[in-house]
Amino acid sequence: MTRSETPRPNGPGTLEPGTRQRDQLSVRIADTAWTALCVVAGLWAVLTCVDAVRGTGSWAYCVVALALLTIGLTMRVVGIRRRARTRL
Repeated sequence: MTRSETPRPNGPGTLEPGTRQRDQLSVRIADTAWTALCVVAGLWAVLTCVDAVRGTGSWAYCVVALALLTIGLTMRVVGIRRRARTRL
């Protein structure tokens, strides 16, 4: 049998509980969710801070947006570091 004729598995494999693909799927979903949260919080923080500087918005909204952005980014970095430690 030549190299091109060797049978290859079709698809990514089963997503049964306990499989490696299932673990990777949950990590990808978590990454996507934290990234989306950080993008939305970042956009909200920028817009509210610009409004507050112009005098049309409240500084309280700016502070809350920055606090949520900080929490989201911190959780994202912590998740990445924990995942890197478990791979070693």
